[in-house]
Amino acid sequence: MQTDAGSISPPRRWPRGQKFRLSAAGVPAEVGHREAVATARAGGRSGLAAALGAWALPLGVQPGDGVVLVELRERQLGLNDLAASLEAAGIEPAELKAIVDRLVSAGLVEPASPPARAA
Repeated sequence: MQTDAGSISPPRRWPRGQKFRLSAAGVPAEVGHREAVATARAGGRSGLAAALGAWALPLGVQPGDGVVLVELRERQLGLNDLAASLEAAGIEPAELKAIVDRLVSAGLVEPASPPARAA
């Protein structure tokens, strides 16, 4: 993760079992991602790359980050659940954590209620 000075900041540490959900700003961003993918289908890989780049730039995220928004569209998921859902897409757990951190920083995803603690 980059800070304003351009140095890399340490990754966030989320509590075990922390779940995430789309924020109010994340809902239209997820819709925009799905629309960009649907519109670019006829254009092949280069069309998709251009569409996702155009979608991501104003949001301050990476073009591939939208897949996490899609996964969180109708449910709250933790990092382990997201990793299992996206394993077939070739997204490694460390990369997934960086994506979630970027989406949280951009205000598109937010932590759901804190996980319950054992008594």
